[in-house]
This record gives sequence, C-alpha cells and structure tokens, in this order.
Amino acid sequence: MKRTVKFTGLFLILTLLIGTTAFASETVGSSAASEQTTYTLEEMLQYALEDERIAQAEYEAIMESFDVTRPFSNIAEAEKQHEAEIIALYEARGMEVSDFDASEYVVLPDTLAEIYEVGIQAEINNIAMYDLFLAQDLDADVRLVFEEIKNGSESHLAAFERSGDRLNERTVRQSESLFDSVLGFFGGRTEDNRRGGRR
Repeated sequence: MKRTVKFTGLFLILTLLIGTTAFASETVGSSAASEQTTYTLEEMLQYALEDERIAQAEYEAIMESFDVTRPFSNIAEAEKQHEAEIIALYEARGMEVSDFDASEYVVLPDTLAEIYEVGIQAEINNIAMYDLFLAQDLDADVRLVFEEIKNGSESHLAAFERSGDRLNERTVRQSESLFDSVLGFFGGRTEDNRRGGRR
C-alpha cells in the first residue's frame, strides 16, 4: 500500500513538472510569428501583444535585478504604450483581448555585462516580426500601428546598442587601468629590488 501511495505521488509530481515545462516552452510572440509566413489578423494581434508584454516584463525584471534605469525605464514605458495601441485595435473590432501572462517567459541574463544584449536581441526579433506583418494585406489602422511600433523598436535597438557600447568601453578602460596598476606595482618592486641589490 505504501509503495502504491509513493508511486502515485511521484507520478503526480512528474506530471505537474512536465506540464509546467511544456507550457513555459510554448512558442509565443515573435518566435511564434517567425514560424509562419501568412497570418490572420487575430494571430498578428496575439503575437504582437505577447511580444510587447514579454519585452516590458523582461526590462522591468532587469531593472529590479541589476539596479539599472535608463534606457530600460524609458523603453519599458514605451512598451506599455505599444501594448495599449494593440489593445485599441482589438477593441475597435470588438475582439476579446488576450489575457496572456508574460511573467512565465521572462529570461534574465546572468551578468550585468549581458543586460543590453537581451534588449538588443528582443528588439531585433520584434522588428523582424513587424516586417513579416507589414508584408500582409492589412487594414489602414492596423498598418499604421504596426509601422509606428516598428519605428519605436528601431529606436529602442539603437538605444540598447549605444548603452552596450558605453558599457564595453568602460570595461576596457577599467581593465587597462587595472593592468597599468599591476605593471606599476611590479615595476616598483623591481626597482626597489635593484636598489637593494646595489647596497
């Protein structure tokens, strides 16, 4: 009897773990859009909404985890505006707005040095998604919103690239300064040794 209970409990745990993993690995947003070439309006709005919510959630998580602000704070606010514009397209057509929860799809980098790479890749994928959508036959208001969001994403990409370059430059300068300090230390020790040897 005890073995049966243990086996049943283990089976339930494994079922829950597998189910959670399968859900979290579901393809959404720009990743889902990249797997197609044609879309219904419902699919485009769904993927767009998912991608904007994921970006917003990731940038907010990065700010909290790494204690950084700009450009993440400004861009996270812009993502909220993008989300609102997409929701307006839903509402204009009497469509039910997705209740998609982006928190399960947030991926945090391991180090501060990687935070801008997350933003860069997210915006590259976002721009590619809207390029796919803009190749479709769209209503005028949908096309206008997609073009505006794509333009915003291009600005976000440039901001992340500038910030990443500045971080890399600071890292190089710090490394060079440390290297010079080490050389100076050992150079001074060598000079002291020489002086000691002449006594």
